Amino acid sequence: MRMLSTEELGRLMESVENPAVSIYMPTHRVGDIEQDPIRLKNLLREAEARLGDYGLRTADTRNLLEPAERLLADSHFWQHQGDGLAVFLSPGTFQHYQLPLSFKELAVVAERFHIKPLVPLFSEDGVFYVLAVSQNQVKLLQCTRYHVQDVTPEDVPSSLADALKYDDPEKQHQFHTTGPGGVTISHGHGISKDYDKVNILRYFQQVDRGLQSVLGDEHAPLIIAAVDYLHPLYREASKYRYLLDEGIEGNTDGVSEKNLQQQAWPIVQPFFERGRTEALETYSEALTKGLATNDVKHAALAAYDGRVSTLFVATGAEQWGQFDPQTRKIRLYNQRGPGIEDLLDFAVVHTLAKGGAVYAVAPGQVPGETAIGAILRY
Repeated sequence: MRMLSTEELGRLMESVENPAVSIYMPTHRVGDIEQDPIRLKNLLREAEARLGDYGLRTADTRNLLEPAERLLADSHFWQHQGDGLAVFLSPGTFQHYQLPLSFKELAVVAERFHIKPLVPLFSEDGVFYVLAVSQNQVKLLQCTRYHVQDVTPEDVPSSLADALKYDDPEKQHQFHTTGPGGVTISHGHGISKDYDKVNILRYFQQVDRGLQSVLGDEHAPLIIAAVDYLHPLYREASKYRYLLDEGIEGNTDGVSEKNLQQQAWPIVQPFFERGRTEALETYSEALTKGLATNDVKHAALAAYDGRVSTLFVATGAEQWGQFDPQTRKIRLYNQRGPGIEDLLDFAVVHTLAKGGAVYAVAPGQVPGETAIGAILRY
């Protein structure tokens, strides 16, 4: 199963190749998976019709959709699904992601990719990481509330011995016996606890550097899973800004990935909820100062101008419209069509692109009980 990183989300938002086709659909992890390729086939036919309305020639339409068409007969692909599938196609792009979110069926053809259904992955039920580390192994897990996968980079040392393998061989023999809890028993003469700490710190510094290929551009929380005395040592070695104070204590050798993810969720859940709760409180205060709006035209234009610090959008809601950057006018429509886009998605993209935060909430939980709510910077 392939997860979606914040870096990949950024590339999807920045893509300017058009027409851009975005397809979302629910899938089955187990059970009646025969429905899933049929569902994708129907959505591809819908996209094909919309591409015709867009003005694309039949041959160009077939070329654009052909990479996704190949998935229909790939039985291996359909046997390894999450709760939802997202597919993105443009003249220079074909990406698909099996995700732990169950989407409603949707096919959108526009001048850029439609990304609003992905927002829950990066907000309240977003991505977090668990680093299971002992002196015998290192494992980085990418998690959501419902899913976990191993994303350990290849350049991370696999153990303390691996990290120190080029050290003085005379010193290496001190780290060859492992006791309960993953604790290394040192052997040799005159070995101090300080020496053990120095070597573990060097090991953890190598681990921290190796994680940069995955965590370098992330803002996701990281939880350490390790025996208790290793926690402060890793915190001393790590430079990752989003390492949480609370971790999972205990020997992780032999503990399943699912078990670690389930232990981590109660720790990380308040992290995600806190941001939303604080934003809702800020909205009420901002509204009294004229620095909040639940008008879709106002919010969309403010997002375009980079004035939205925090955006709330209702999951599953759509508001079709058209923005003219020359006149800065917005027109609303009851249905989609060529040149018409979802203004909620428009606001999401521009808010995220300009450094704002976005929360996807259930209908009725948006401030003002509308489809959109925005806190303005000015």
